[in-house]
Amino acid sequence: MRVDGREIPVTGSLLPPLHRRTSDIMRVAIAAVLLGGVIAGSLITRSQWDALETSVSNIVGVLSPSLSDTVYLLYGIAILALPFAILIGLIVGRRWKLLAGYAAAGLCAGVALSFTGTGLAAPKWHLDVPDRLDATFLSQFLDDPRWIAMLAAVLTVSGPWLPKKWRRAWWTLLLLFAPIHLIVSSIVPARSMLGLAVGYLIGAVIVLAVGTPALEVPLDSAVRVLARRGYRVTAFRVVSPSGIGPLVMSAAIDKAPDDEPFDELVVELYGQNQRSSGAIRQTFRWISFRNRETPPPYGSLRRAVEHRALMGIAFADIGLASSKAVAISVLDRGWEMYARPSPRGIPLAVAVENQAGEEESTKLIDALWQTLHTAHVHQMAHGDLRASEIRVEGGTILFGGYAYSEFGATEVQMQSDNAQLLFATASLFGVDAAVDAAIRAQGADTILAASGRLTTAALPNRIRRTVTDSAKLMTEIRDEVGAKNGIEKVAPAQVTRFSRNQLIQLVLLIGLVYVAYPFISQVPAFITELKTANWWWALLGLGVSALTYVGAAAALWACASSMVSYRNLLIMQVANTFAATTTPAGVGGLALSVRFLQKGGLGTVRATAAVALQQTVQVVTHVGLLIFFSIVAGRDTNLSHFIPGSTVLYLAGGVALGVLGAFMFIPKLRGWLRDDLRPQITEVLGELSQLARNPTRFLIIVGGSAATTLGAALALWASVEAFGGGTTFITVTIVTMIGGTLASAAPTPGGVGAVEAALIGGLSAFGLPASIAVPSVLLYRVLTCWLPVFCGWPTLRWLQKNDMV
Repeated sequence: MRVDGREIPVTGSLLPPLHRRTSDIMRVAIAAVLLGGVIAGSLITRSQWDALETSVSNIVGVLSPSLSDTVYLLYGIAILALPFAILIGLIVGRRWKLLAGYAAAGLCAGVALSFTGTGLAAPKWHLDVPDRLDATFLSQFLDDPRWIAMLAAVLTVSGPWLPKKWRRAWWTLLLLFAPIHLIVSSIVPARSMLGLAVGYLIGAVIVLAVGTPALEVPLDSAVRVLARRGYRVTAFRVVSPSGIGPLVMSAAIDKAPDDEPFDELVVELYGQNQRSSGAIRQTFRWISFRNRETPPPYGSLRRAVEHRALMGIAFADIGLASSKAVAISVLDRGWEMYARPSPRGIPLAVAVENQAGEEESTKLIDALWQTLHTAHVHQMAHGDLRASEIRVEGGTILFGGYAYSEFGATEVQMQSDNAQLLFATASLFGVDAAVDAAIRAQGADTILAASGRLTTAALPNRIRRTVTDSAKLMTEIRDEVGAKNGIEKVAPAQVTRFSRNQLIQLVLLIGLVYVAYPFISQVPAFITELKTANWWWALLGLGVSALTYVGAAAALWACASSMVSYRNLLIMQVANTFAATTTPAGVGGLALSVRFLQKGGLGTVRATAAVALQQTVQVVTHVGLLIFFSIVAGRDTNLSHFIPGSTVLYLAGGVALGVLGAFMFIPKLRGWLRDDLRPQITEVLGELSQLARNPTRFLIIVGGSAATTLGAALALWASVEAFGGGTTFITVTIVTMIGGTLASAAPTPGGVGAVEAALIGGLSAFGLPASIAVPSVLLYRVLTCWLPVFCGWPTLRWLQKNDMV
């Protein structure tokens, strides 16, 4: 490279890796949205747009007809010459490889809009220029969407390589298409607007598929800026090419200011391609994290680099900087330069390896924490305490980086620093030594608060990826800090705007809206039928439906060996209705029960076994009651309505054999069955054997399970009686048990739709008229499902507030 008459050698490749920039992806998304908007506007509201364009044209159309023709003629000439101007610019700039993309973009755009209902239609362009150039000749190009699409496509593809002023001028010229037509002809041709959108999308897709390297690196500008600062560069060596991060080079110098005797500088060059992804990441963190978690996003790359340099100066003023910026400048083509001397001292990892004994290691780790404490006293947070950004010089700790540093730091940012240094020192010195040193320097309460931030959400990924098993290390640090403070488990700090529980509740609410929608559509007809209902029977149904909660709470209380409060268990059953209804197959209710028992003092295995035992006894009791009531019903009750056909039975048998074969021949499934499921089955069988030796506990569980089943049957029977009756309690019980069992396999949350269909079909099969069966089942579902669901939501919030789930 030759700069101002001097030859400066450059070692290494300046060409950045070919990657798909965030701006390329965003360009495709914007182009797709633009095309969708044009199509929607043309198909849906074209008549309204025509009227709007005519109205706007009446306002802006102040030109006389002759002057309008002149404007149209001049603009047409410019549009006709535009692609040739772009082509000449690429040739003059020696962009030979780009010519293929230029031709591909134009060809694809032209062909894409040449397809009609009768096939491929060739453009009807007459290129012979007439003796007198007029609007008729130019209109064949301006009003043809293929020409507009080709212009937009080639300009989009060529844009990253064109000079900024030319690129902006040509885009302005192309986008003047709409206002020129409003002035001249009142209406903007819809097909031409479609061509503009299609061409832009095709060009964006080609740029995304091929990839765009960064623009040419302005090394000559960097050399001149450093020369003005007193540093004469003699050679460049590329340390790492630009990509997600900056282009890092080592610059050898033979002349420097007297007070700064450096013979080498580290020069970092940030291209405009590094801006968009960083802004998106900052925006995402601002959306997902609280405002005080991270420094505010910067609107430009220049501001971000300036902030880093100023923080380096601030750390240098208190003697904690390994280096500070010596030159910052905006270069040509949107590049930003950050130059600094080589960092002082040796890396922290090397210093740890050089320690001769435990005493020196203790001094080093104490110095680390004391240095961070000094920075916090000056209200400065570093924000990037990786071992690679920490250096040691003669026992003095120095910090580098500063990209995430903050002056006037908040308490939360200082806690984040403490958590990061805990993680870094624990990986180098061990967990015990790191925690002891942190407590000596910062105090037990401060470190306890900081350890809550040792989670995946709170600790940045750039810190975590320095250790292979970061999750295990964070857990060990939290446990050690808790042990030092006499706490069994350190609660993780919530750093995100929405906690996991809040997200789960949001999903449950969405599920509730989804499952309630079909029921809402039947509300008008149901309300009409309610006018004829006997409300005393409805109140009786509401009362007996409470038996299901009493029975379920009693059964679970006995399964948990009376180790939790029965009153709280009864309250939890109401919340359980909400969780079970809004999740498929009631899995949310089972998970809530297990969580409640864990919070009540039971271990994970013991709580899971208690819930599994309750479900097992519930199933056995349900089947037993079904057999009993079927026998009591006698021969007059025809149960064939509930027996599936032979095809369904064969299909169910085939599925069962397939599942059995999968567990036999797939090693992972066999391992899951052996290692995870078998211990729980063993635990349940052990509980069942103990139940046989404890009649009181056995009767409570069976009685509670029976109350759950019979309470539901009594509620349905009372609902039928509210609309006039017409069937017996035994029949309703059989319908409730059989219909509910068949509908429990439905994938919908709470069995919505399947339960109603099964119960209505069952009652109709036993002779109950549809005019009674339909409103009876809907009333039953209101009493046993929807009223408890809406009571369950605030109950669940109350349990969470009191740390019971």
